[in-house]
Amino acid sequence: MIDPRVLILMVGVVAILSAGSITGAILARRIRDPALLPTVRNLNDRVKAWWLMVAIFAVAFLFGRAVTLVLFALVSFYCLREFITLTPTRPADHRSVAVSFYVFIPLQYWLIWTDWPSLFSIAIPVYAFLLLPVLAVIAGETEAFLSRTAKVQWALMLTVYCISHAPALLVLKIPGHEGDNALWLFFLITVVQLSDVLQYVFGKLFGRRKVAPRVSPAKTWEGLIGGGLSATLIGAGLFWITPFSPLQAGAMALAIVAAGFCGGLVLSAIKRSLGAKDWGTMIEGHGGALDRMDSVTFAAPIFFHLTNYFFAA
Repeated sequence: MIDPRVLILMVGVVAILSAGSITGAILARRIRDPALLPTVRNLNDRVKAWWLMVAIFAVAFLFGRAVTLVLFALVSFYCLREFITLTPTRPADHRSVAVSFYVFIPLQYWLIWTDWPSLFSIAIPVYAFLLLPVLAVIAGETEAFLSRTAKVQWALMLTVYCISHAPALLVLKIPGHEGDNALWLFFLITVVQLSDVLQYVFGKLFGRRKVAPRVSPAKTWEGLIGGGLSATLIGAGLFWITPFSPLQAGAMALAIVAAGFCGGLVLSAIKRSLGAKDWGTMIEGHGGALDRMDSVTFAAPIFFHLTNYFFAA
């Protein structure tokens, strides 16, 4: 039996995306100003990307924890591949890169599956961070050793450790809310992605003052405040699928918005330093998997640990 709340949420999401698709199609036909065409095209690309993401997450929610964990493990794999591809490694680093892909990705998600939170929280930031430099140093190449090692460690931290905190919500135990974990994951993904979209919309409509023009020229204070507050209010309105009161849900949503914005800004800085526009080309017209998950990398661990600390048993 499917939870009625899940059906309500899915119907609501489909209705919103349908309205977005119709609006985008109308704008694409009516707008002829060359200056506005890229904005309309970008908006339509974002809506298409959302359709794909919603379809994937709907399958995960319907088929349970195992499928969700496999889905996020694949997301981590593709995000790590994009990061490593954009920041090429040397032959001396291949052992540490291989272990990152084929040992620590499956290990991290297996620890979630077996509900082993104590090891899940330290496997990568302790054991991986100590092991990877050892594997690299065996090759005997010391040139740029610190930066090479830090690059692989940082890639594993962002794309595997941080992202894995999203499905880790499925194993949290909050008295009186057993079986609702998938809804908390929905809350996280919805708030962080709506925040991205709404910040873009508010920025295009009202944006004047850049937050960090040398890092991400498209991010403005007007977009951050307008889109962030809108996403926070939506999060507060979704309190009924969480263990939070409306005020608590709003506070959690605000934390997600702030963390997600920081994540997007930091990963934009990394791309900018490498001279790249996107992390990849997986999503047609809208970059790679990490371009869609950049906000999640910071938001997921913040939301997980706040929920775990204040509400879990």
